[in-house]
Amino acid sequence: MLAQAESAAHAAPEASKGAVDIIGHVSNSEHPLFHLPAIFGIDFSVTKHVFMLWVVAAGVFLLITTVVRRYLRRGQPVPSGGANVLEVIVEFVRDTIVLPNVGEKWVRTWTPLILTFFVFILGANAIGLVPIFDAIALLDHAFIHSAPDSFLQRLIHGGATATGNFNVTAGLATVTFFAIITAGSMAHGFVQHWKNLVPHGMPWPLYILLIPMEIIGMLVRPFALTMRLAANMTGGHIAILAIVSFVFIFAEMLGAIGGIGLGLGFSVPLAVAISGLEIIVVLVQAYVFTLLTAVFVGMAIHVHH
Repeated sequence: MLAQAESAAHAAPEASKGAVDIIGHVSNSEHPLFHLPAIFGIDFSVTKHVFMLWVVAAGVFLLITTVVRRYLRRGQPVPSGGANVLEVIVEFVRDTIVLPNVGEKWVRTWTPLILTFFVFILGANAIGLVPIFDAIALLDHAFIHSAPDSFLQRLIHGGATATGNFNVTAGLATVTFFAIITAGSMAHGFVQHWKNLVPHGMPWPLYILLIPMEIIGMLVRPFALTMRLAANMTGGHIAILAIVSFVFIFAEMLGAIGGIGLGLGFSVPLAVAISGLEIIVVLVQAYVFTLLTAVFVGMAIHVHH
């Protein structure tokens, strides 16, 4: 739908240019960085959101690996510096999120997955707040002057919050979906896990209603995870871009002085305030996704009806 809105905005008159700019920062589906051939009708071209997934994954891997290796090389019994921060994060996820939901028996089994979710989502959310590509675009406009069809021009087009892409959050939620099935199967056996979806010992006509309802509920969980994370990360960016676009709208109506005055008095302070709120959202959404994953996994392990 975002791609259709972007195409419609491109075809609209000049008044819709602000909509093009806003949608382009959160969509970026039509501007691949690398064109790859389609396989079974699926386009495997690398867009900037895919590129940013690689960047976040590589950054998290290198950062944590470096911190852990430095700690092990020093041989200190008590971690310090970056190792101390990492220890706090690991213990917080293990003791606050995983342990209360999956129990002592399964905490070591599911902490690595939940911790990976938390660190990766937190990194992807946070890097979306840094205007890296806007700075690159400014440098290109002032000094580099790259060609319109160059790789650099494709790189600076659009936004870069990977977790604002519903395909990314759907992929994360799919991992959660199979983790739930795996957790239930490990705890009770594969067949018994599916039997545990509905209460036992009830009149059989009730199962005609309960089984479809439980299956729908099982599918709704990953859908809710998908929508919650992507919508929250996208909404804040759209709000900031819309507020900043007031400067250009009023500049056309009142001239440059009017646009600058509105920007200094209204758009910039409000955008800064929303950016501060976005920092909180970055932390909260990483926490909520991992918490709900732990809750769903714990529900599959500890069956209560």
